[in-house]
Amino acid sequence: MEELDSNFSILAPQPLSMRNGRDKRAQRMTQSGLQEIFEQHRQQLLRYLRAHGAGEEAEDLLQELWIKLSSAPSGPIGAPRNYLFRAATNLMIDRRRSENQAQRRDVEWTRLTDRLPESPANDPGPDRTVDGQRQLALVERELARLPSRAVAVFRLHRIDGQTQRQIASSMGVSSSTIESDLRLVYRLLDELRRRLDEE
Repeated sequence: MEELDSNFSILAPQPLSMRNGRDKRAQRMTQSGLQEIFEQHRQQLLRYLRAHGAGEEAEDLLQELWIKLSSAPSGPIGAPRNYLFRAATNLMIDRRRSENQAQRRDVEWTRLTDRLPESPANDPGPDRTVDGQRQLALVERELARLPSRAVAVFRLHRIDGQTQRQIASSMGVSSSTIESDLRLVYRLLDELRRRLDEE
């Protein structure tokens, strides 16, 4: 079975020579032809996405699928229906990877916050309070060096408790942009944690 990757390389039409004799069935897909096939299978794709865990987000994922498909280079597609469902499968795999990554990031964040002076896990004395204030000042200085949107996304997600989807919608950016902004902040916090641990 082909390996599914997170870059949707399967969406790029394969050369006819790679199709194991399916050359005769392959047809050049134009944008309108692809859209027609997509619309014909729209309800089936929605059911497929819901059945594979998309739930209420199935419509959003279907829209994301169309954007990916319509931006892929046109070319011969031997089995357009299979092509659509393979792309939907890749999209679900990417979604699960993203969810797992977000979950791991949240676990790491919890570990980081347990080290902050005001965490209930700590019993700060005067020395630790002063040290904690110094560390907090360092974190605030370093955060100020990051792009303001990344810091705003971080605060909305971690402090205000908004979901990444809510933040993306309110800021008018994609979910992957929100992921990228959060990764930037978490990477900085992780570097700071290591630096502070070495002191």
